[in-house]
Amino acid sequence: MPYDGRLLAGVTVLMAVVEAGTMTRAAEALGLTQSGVGRAIQRLETRVGVRLLDRTTRTLRLTDEGSRFWERVGPHLDGIEEAALEAAGSASTVRGRLRVNVDPFFSRLVLSRELTRFLALHRKLRLELIMRDQIGDLVADGFDMALRFGDPPVAGFTARKLLETRILTVAAPAYLAAHGRPAHPRDLRDHACIDYQDPLTGRPFAWEFRRGDEVVPVRQPARLMVSDVETMIGACCEGAGIAQVMQLGSRNFVASGKLVEIFPDWPDETFPLYAIYPSRQHRAAKVRAFTEWCLQLVGGNNDLDAAATR
Repeated sequence: MPYDGRLLAGVTVLMAVVEAGTMTRAAEALGLTQSGVGRAIQRLETRVGVRLLDRTTRTLRLTDEGSRFWERVGPHLDGIEEAALEAAGSASTVRGRLRVNVDPFFSRLVLSRELTRFLALHRKLRLELIMRDQIGDLVADGFDMALRFGDPPVAGFTARKLLETRILTVAAPAYLAAHGRPAHPRDLRDHACIDYQDPLTGRPFAWEFRRGDEVVPVRQPARLMVSDVETMIGACCEGAGIAQVMQLGSRNFVASGKLVEIFPDWPDETFPLYAIYPSRQHRAAKVRAFTEWCLQLVGGNNDLDAAATR
C-alpha cells in the first residue's frame, strides 16, 4: 500500500488529543483551531472505518476500538520519536511531560518528600502525579506509567517489580494487655481485627500467613473496615484491633513500641510494588529516569519508614 501522509498526520492529532485530554488543549499544543482538530479526527475515523473517540460537551475518551488502535500505533509513534531524538544526539534527554498514575499511600509516604530533588535533576521535565486507587486504562487516561502495590494486570501491560515488602500483623500494647496475644494465626478468630478494603473488588483483603512452604489462610472477624492505610494504622495504635500492614511505612511504629508485631515467626507473606507501563516496546528517557529514581528510593526504605511518622 502506498505511503499515506494524511494517515500519519491524523494519528499525530489523535495522540495530541489523548495526551491533552481535550480538543482545546490539543489545538493549542498543535497550533491548530479546535475545529481543525475535530476535522482531522473525523478524517482519521473515516480512513480507518471505526469511531475512535467518544465526544460530548464535557467528556472525551477513546472507544474500545480506539484503545486497541492506540495500543497498536503507540510503539510506532514512540519509535519515530526516539529515532528523532537519537538523530539529534539527545536520546537520553529527560524532557517533556511525564504523567504517572500513583498509589496514594506510596505517593504520600515515599514520593512527596523527594519530588523537589527529582525536579531539580531534570529541569526540562514537567511531572504530573495523579493519585488513584486503581490503575484503570493507562492509554485512554493518558498515563505514561503507573506505580501500584499488588500483582499487576496481565493483559495489555508490561511491569517491573521495584520492591517486595513484608506484611506484618500488629496490634497496640493496650489491645494485647486487654485481650491477650494470639499464639497462632488461627487464634485470630477470637480477636477483633481491622480489615482493609481492596479497591478493585470493594471487599476486604484476605489474610494469609506464610512460613516457608506452610500457608495458613485465616478468615478473621472484623467490626471495622477502612480504605486508607494511615487511618488503619492510627486506629490500630489506639487499640481498635489487630491489623495487617506493610513493613514499608510501619517499621518505625514497631520500633517505637506503638505497635507490636504478633507473628514474627511467620515472615514470608509479602506484597510487591510494580512500575507498570502500557504495552510498548520502547520507553522514553523520562519514563526510564523516573523508574530508576523510584527504585533508588525504595532501595533505602529504612529511611522511608522513619519519615512516615515525622
